[in-house]
Amino acid sequence: MSASQIKEHMEVIGADGVHIGTVDRVEGGRIKLTKADSGQGSHKGHHHYIDQGLVAGVEGQKVRLSANADVAVTFEEEK
Repeated sequence: MSASQIKEHMEVIGADGVHIGTVDRVEGGRIKLTKADSGQGSHKGHHHYIDQGLVAGVEGQKVRLSANADVAVTFEEEK
């Protein structure tokens, strides 16, 4: 899987098909999620990042991760 396959505005979903966020861009080996669709509660309104190592593949306009959504969000890094 190449980072070039991941494009702006693609949906990021967990292995279980649950929505995690929307791609803002790829930078430094990580997927940066949009502020508007990233985080819950006190984390809402901040950019979050997911390591590209969690990407299982790209299916159409969706980036599927190798971890379920509830596990994948624990790997997000806020900046």
